[in-house]
Amino acid sequence: MQKPIHKVLVANRGEIACRVFRTLKKMGIASVAVYSEADFNAPFVGMADEAVCIGPPPSNQSYLLQDKIIEVAKRLNVDAIHPGYGFLSENPVFAANLEKNDILLIGPSAYSMEIMGSKLAAKDAVKAFDIPLVPGTDYALTDAAECEKIAEGIGYPVLIKASAGGGGKGMRLVNNAAEIKEQLQMAMSEALSAFGDASVFIEKYVEEPRHIEFQIMADKHGNVVHLFERECSIQRRHQKVVEEAPSSVLSPELRKKIGDAAVNVAKACNYVGAGTVEFLVDKHLNFYFLEMNTRLQVEHPVTEMITGVDLVEQQVRVAMGEVLPFKQEDLHITGHAMELRVYAEDPFNNFLPSINVLHTYRPPVGEGIRVDDGFREGMEIPMYYDPMLAKLTTYGATRRAAIEKMKWAIQHYDIDGIETTLDFGNFVMNHEAFVSGKFDTSFVPRYFSKDAYMNQLKEAANSAAALATTL
Repeated sequence: MQKPIHKVLVANRGEIACRVFRTLKKMGIASVAVYSEADFNAPFVGMADEAVCIGPPPSNQSYLLQDKIIEVAKRLNVDAIHPGYGFLSENPVFAANLEKNDILLIGPSAYSMEIMGSKLAAKDAVKAFDIPLVPGTDYALTDAAECEKIAEGIGYPVLIKASAGGGGKGMRLVNNAAEIKEQLQMAMSEALSAFGDASVFIEKYVEEPRHIEFQIMADKHGNVVHLFERECSIQRRHQKVVEEAPSSVLSPELRKKIGDAAVNVAKACNYVGAGTVEFLVDKHLNFYFLEMNTRLQVEHPVTEMITGVDLVEQQVRVAMGEVLPFKQEDLHITGHAMELRVYAEDPFNNFLPSINVLHTYRPPVGEGIRVDDGFREGMEIPMYYDPMLAKLTTYGATRRAAIEKMKWAIQHYDIDGIETTLDFGNFVMNHEAFVSGKFDTSFVPRYFSKDAYMNQLKEAANSAAALATTL
């Protein structure tokens, strides 16, 4: 049954709010922004047709206020809410409250969120589809002796992981039995603090893993497709910094296998909308289901660039009850896309946030370059939220072309007043391990440091000088 959407409230901020507003405008749908006092002059506020301040800067006094957001939506006759990512985007209580108030969520059901929001419940849900899982427990653990016994059974090293949440919180690597008790307590404490749930489980630590995820899209009529993969192995603190599509290590045969598994994961929880199914791929190209993110992913632009599909538009159309306009056989990979998350962080000081004023802010412009941002020159970086300034995405006919375009774009991204991850991005794009495609999730601790960066610059300068003397 179709339900038209005439007005959408975006329950988010920054670049993702800007991103959604652009598509809503293209579709002729009216828009509402909600913002905190810290964001009163942010670009996303001015992009909406209407804007309402909902509270002070802290998230728990503004962007996480479900009742306040719903009250604004009802007062302004909003048909649907787009949650973006983060904040309330994967909150099943929020999804259920919207349904009670006859407001569409541009996203999955509370049921789907609940199942996939718990890594243990997700594991249980996908069992029927024979999807490969990392060896480990499928139930919560609290006893150190039991943990030790299980770890010895599957073999060290192991990961202790929080059942709820993500972003590396509540995750501990354990190399031997002597570390079990302390690491278990630390993981449980961190999980409780971050997610309100101390449940943890144990998995075999997959050595030299690639982090590869598949974008899926499902409608309300039972149609589910994947829009291929994204390589997300370049990470710091278990959080992605560089993403690309497609992955350089997947053959067409392996891509089909993992893609089919991703579709089945979505079917296992009756999924509707855009979602991402994450996998670990080991050095032997065995793959294991990791988790599902029940929202639009930060790195969705690379998928849009290689498929030509506006994922936000499809989210809106699916929410209205429309049938997906394409089948799996209609979707194809064209070219290669590369994305760098430009954070206000100092990569040479353990990626600590750099909070200050953007004295200069001029993004690069050119063919094959896309910048998703939410800042303008002269703005101060708020200390209350994630320090991501922008997503810099480049496109080329080949992986090498996308890398070269990224190197050019980084050089022409003019930012002054804060430290950013642009230098880190340049290091990655010029590193042999990345260029060759022979890397895994340990890239940052294995290769990156200030000394390594300076040596890379020195080598590049020496090569340029040697070339000049031969001309």
